[in-house]
Amino acid sequence: MAENVINLHKPTDPPTGANAPTVLTVVPDVPPAAPVPLWVRSGRAVKAAVTHETTKTSARAVARHALYVYGGGRIVARRTVDSRTTARYERMMRAAEAAGNLDEAREWEERGQRFRDARHRRRMDLLHSPLEAAKGAAISAGTGVGLLVALGVCMAIATKDATEVVTPLMAVIKFINLMITIVQVVWGPALTIAPFLALLALWSVGAHQKAAPAWSMPDNVRSGDGEPITPSIVVKAMRDLGVPALRNAIKEMGDAGASMLGPIRIAGCGVEVDVTLPSGVATNEVQQRRRKLAENLTRHEHEVFITIPEAARTVRLWIADSGALDEPIGPSPLVTDETITANYKTGKAPWGQDLRGDAAELSVYQRHMLVTGRSNQGKTAALRALALWLALDKNVHFWIADLKGVGDWSMFQRIAHLLIEGPSDDHVIQATEMVEDAVEEMNRRIQVRLSDPKAVFPPLIVLVDEAQKAFMCPAVDKQKRPYGGSKATSRYFMAVRTLHNQGRAVDVLMWQGTQDPTDQNLPKLVREGAHTRASLVLGSESQAKMALGDKAVEDGAAPHMLRQGLDKGTLVVASDGITMPAGQSSITVRTHFIDDEPAHAIAERARALRDGVTTLRVVDRSEERDALADILSVLGDAPRLLTQDVLKRLAVLSEDAYGAWTFANLKGAMEEYGEEPRKSHGRMSVHREHVLRAIANRDATDSASASE
Repeated sequence: MAENVINLHKPTDPPTGANAPTVLTVVPDVPPAAPVPLWVRSGRAVKAAVTHETTKTSARAVARHALYVYGGGRIVARRTVDSRTTARYERMMRAAEAAGNLDEAREWEERGQRFRDARHRRRMDLLHSPLEAAKGAAISAGTGVGLLVALGVCMAIATKDATEVVTPLMAVIKFINLMITIVQVVWGPALTIAPFLALLALWSVGAHQKAAPAWSMPDNVRSGDGEPITPSIVVKAMRDLGVPALRNAIKEMGDAGASMLGPIRIAGCGVEVDVTLPSGVATNEVQQRRRKLAENLTRHEHEVFITIPEAARTVRLWIADSGALDEPIGPSPLVTDETITANYKTGKAPWGQDLRGDAAELSVYQRHMLVTGRSNQGKTAALRALALWLALDKNVHFWIADLKGVGDWSMFQRIAHLLIEGPSDDHVIQATEMVEDAVEEMNRRIQVRLSDPKAVFPPLIVLVDEAQKAFMCPAVDKQKRPYGGSKATSRYFMAVRTLHNQGRAVDVLMWQGTQDPTDQNLPKLVREGAHTRASLVLGSESQAKMALGDKAVEDGAAPHMLRQGLDKGTLVVASDGITMPAGQSSITVRTHFIDDEPAHAIAERARALRDGVTTLRVVDRSEERDALADILSVLGDAPRLLTQDVLKRLAVLSEDAYGAWTFANLKGAMEEYGEEPRKSHGRMSVHREHVLRAIANRDATDSASASE
């Protein structure tokens, strides 16, 4: 029999599952926040109102205009003291002494002495002036009364009335009485208004001179955006450069350094000012602190340029408006004006704008050129812009070697007589032979000039872009002479040096574009042989000296201070072919960028000016030559050419195949197929029609042989 066990202890664990009881959770209400005291709320409201931007702007405006009155009073007081005393002369004399200009100090001392003498004479005259004034007044009064009485007598005689004698005198007395009455009426209000007019005049002087602290100025002035460059700002910037001699000299100057400054002139998108440094301060001490000077002037470093003018112990500062140099310049006149032409001898190429906003135009007449800079900064575009302008002179010949070979110079097809495009050593060899051919052409012209001093030759521009490849080329010729390098046996180096020495005299000019110059890829003798030297951004001052020369860099040229990527197309130019301020040895130019499409359009205009120019292209040396086809190629569109010209062009086309050709070889190539060179106007020439017939005869012969 089962037993029922009764548990007398109540279970402590609550049941689970379906038997679990429903649990209700009571959440108490959130107690209300304590009320903010009235004084706290009032304080917050007052703080918000006081610190609001509108309130601060209004407070600054009130303080600024009140301080204008105070500042204007100080200015007027100082002007009054200067006009009544010798303070101005003493101040200028101390400034001249501090600057080491003793002649100017003596001149101011003499002026001060003359002022004292004149003041003494005026004061001595005052001792006698009361008696003289009384005497003059008595004489004037007596004369006046006499004239009035005489006038009255005349009136009495005319009217036969004796009372008219005193009429003029009484009229004057009544007029004086009227003036006294007017003064009595106006005097009271005038005394009341006069102080306000005086305050208004002082405010006007202070507002014009900005005679208020910087904290009270508007936001745009305090932040430096668009801040005008004033004499006080320039002097303060110079004082805080960290040059002890300069700082002490400015402190000793009675005019606080104002005498150091020339007039501040508007110059393009900025201002220009000449600063005469005091004795004991060298110009290079200022140049070396360009960044600090720019920051003292609330500008970026690239917005301040320091150059050395003709005047001794003087630096010329050009200070750009904030952000102005980041704005692009307009398109090239070559793009916007389709009627523009070029003249090699008298014209100037529209290259860009200088920092003053004036057009920067370059003369290329009898000037070798070198353009350098870091990669992808606009070197080719700057060089090509000059060549495109010069191509509009139909008399100019071009031989071009593009050792980059990406089509930057492809628009010169049928403009250039020779165009080499490619980066290989074979292209460098072709470029070297091109420069050597230019040397031969130069020598030929010199020989002609010796026999005929008045001989005139068409200008020949020998242009090599990416010329550093030529100097660094490891290839050697059959005689073991290197194409690259800078030795006396280096072919490219010696050819360029020869052109630099004598080429300009017969208008054979060498233009080179190179990047990242070193002594190895741009030898010293080559870079110094260029008359026009231009540089884009570079990495160091030593490279800047290689590109432009020591003098230009020492005088302030700083392509190494340009910004990589941001100053594309900005060149520092050292040349006598470009207009620059007197005393400067370089100028900064922001060049016009001409893109490929407009460049091709300009080139098309140049081709329209030229008659049948054939561009010779580099070919593979291993290619088997077709003599008749090559003769036809060098003829181009011309109906005939002199045999000597045909031989020269064939040699340029392939030195290996045609370099040793003579007239007999040329004649034999044509005679084989029933044609030969013939005389035209008394000179042996190759006619295009005869070459075409020779090719046709050869083709007919080949066809007949094939059918048999």
